[in-house]
Amino acid sequence: MSPSANRPDALALLELCSVARGYRALDALVKEAPVRVIEANLVEPGRFLILTGGGVAEIEAAHRVGLQVAGEDVVDALLIPFVHGSVWDGLAGLGPVGDVDTIGIVEGSSIAGVLDACDRAMKEADVQLAGLRVATALGGKGFFVVHGTQDAVEAAIATGAGVLGARDRRVREELVARPHPDFLAWLLRPAPFSVALGGR
Repeated sequence: MSPSANRPDALALLELCSVARGYRALDALVKEAPVRVIEANLVEPGRFLILTGGGVAEIEAAHRVGLQVAGEDVVDALLIPFVHGSVWDGLAGLGPVGDVDTIGIVEGSSIAGVLDACDRAMKEADVQLAGLRVATALGGKGFFVVHGTQDAVEAAIATGAGVLGARDRRVREELVARPHPDFLAWLLRPAPFSVALGGR
């Protein structure tokens, strides 16, 4: 089964400043409801990240318990009940870019903020997601890349920047019109999380 065919309805993220408390929160939330752990690992700068997916009710229940257990160690959190399907594809490293009109890049200083901004941009603008990066070696930052017509990409950038700005997590946005093939060959490397959506 392809990742696109098995995308969860809801997404939740917890980012903690304590590794030990992160593991305890992880255990508590998977005991609470049958959710899929997409990633549970260290991210810079010395934080513990838990990314889960599943049905809306299950994710809401698990996320609520995770927040309770994490307590004051929560750095950032996010719950999207009906996440845009391409967000999962982006996390899985999908979305090859070929001959495109315009590229848009939105960068934020928070993984939760970038996921939120990407979801909103995909829902509100007529663009395709080329990639989403919230991996290690980004210093706790993340970014996403969209492509489409210039006006659509501009709309997606504005939406993403607005979401990040409201969280005070906006870093930078860039628009690349008529991208060169040599540039596209290097776009979105290396791959992000090794996300397997084939089953729990």
